[in-house]
Amino acid sequence: MLDFRFDNKTEIIFGKNTENQVGTETRKYGKKVLLHYGGGSIKKIGLYDRIIASLKDAHVDYVELGGVKPNPRLSLVQEGIDLCKKHHIDFILAVGGGSVIDSAKAIAMGVLYDGDVWDFFSGKGQIEAALPIGVVLTIPAAGSETSAGTVITNEEGWYKRPTGSLLLRPKFAIMNPEITYTLPAYQTSCGSVDIMAHVMERYFTNTQHVDLTDRLSEATLKTMIHNVPKVLRQPEDYHARAEIMWASTVAHNDLLGTGRQSDWASHDIEHEISGIYDIAHGAGLAIVFPAWMKYCLKHNPNKLVQFAVRVWDVDYLPEDHEGVALEGIRRFEAFLKSIDMPIRLSDADIPEDRIEEMATKAVGDGTMGSYVPLNKEAIIDILQLAK
Repeated sequence: MLDFRFDNKTEIIFGKNTENQVGTETRKYGKKVLLHYGGGSIKKIGLYDRIIASLKDAHVDYVELGGVKPNPRLSLVQEGIDLCKKHHIDFILAVGGGSVIDSAKAIAMGVLYDGDVWDFFSGKGQIEAALPIGVVLTIPAAGSETSAGTVITNEEGWYKRPTGSLLLRPKFAIMNPEITYTLPAYQTSCGSVDIMAHVMERYFTNTQHVDLTDRLSEATLKTMIHNVPKVLRQPEDYHARAEIMWASTVAHNDLLGTGRQSDWASHDIEHEISGIYDIAHGAGLAIVFPAWMKYCLKHNPNKLVQFAVRVWDVDYLPEDHEGVALEGIRRFEAFLKSIDMPIRLSDADIPEDRIEEMATKAVGDGTMGSYVPLNKEAIIDILQLAK
């Protein structure tokens, strides 16, 4: 196990009707807030009205900025920064899923920066200050409600890039599983893959003696495997929704990565797919991860064997590690297909003609990942396996 520091101060407010506490919680940090959200879904389900009522009851003034899209755009972030400066905003309230929260984080750090907020994503700037933010979570997926990271897409060149700082961790995250009842099945499935991917990026490591976080990761994955089909059959199964919503946070609040080196190559590869083709991040991960596993099997099978045995209940055969690992990958793919996720580029109608471009954008002349370090040629091989 590696040495580590674990720092996560986000307060979780979890359960039925907890969104009604948002005004009181927000008032602790700000008097004039930017209310940031996506499309019209929060208005259709009545959540918007409850948020507004709670803010008014707490005497919190607000300015609104909606319109966040999946794979949140830099242009809206820049609009939000200008809006915050104009109205002297001192707190940002994100009501939505990972895209809304990521957009809010980018705005929060851009308001207090004199340069171009894209500097933080291109490696030209260092985050030294940010407005505080709070979250009312509507889509369990990205784990951004307690993470220190954000991912934004720049329309100029369609570059999708991450950045992060402890300054970006939300002050609070309000999480009511009832809000997720109306999520379309496709969004539920995409979010679930994202949750599982966050676990797997940490799980696949060469760090030794990490038994506790291995077992916690496996438990989180098996919880998802058990509960996702339940909510697809019964969208208003509160307890299954609650398991998934809590798993989204546990998967990405850094607990599962303590004392171990993480990988993140599959995420970085996927960012190029969704950056160019604008597909849902979870759907892209469903395409990339099995292909990444097949590639890694030739170079480092050990954790893939453990994944197959402990997560997918494949019988352990000491004389056939490759066969055991392949069966685990097959069962993983079967699960993804059972929840209507694509597992090939062709399943998502993505052509093969920009594979080299995606690999170049992902890594250039360098390498990425740690479980098996990947150069441009390796990424091309993985994308070829994903065809």
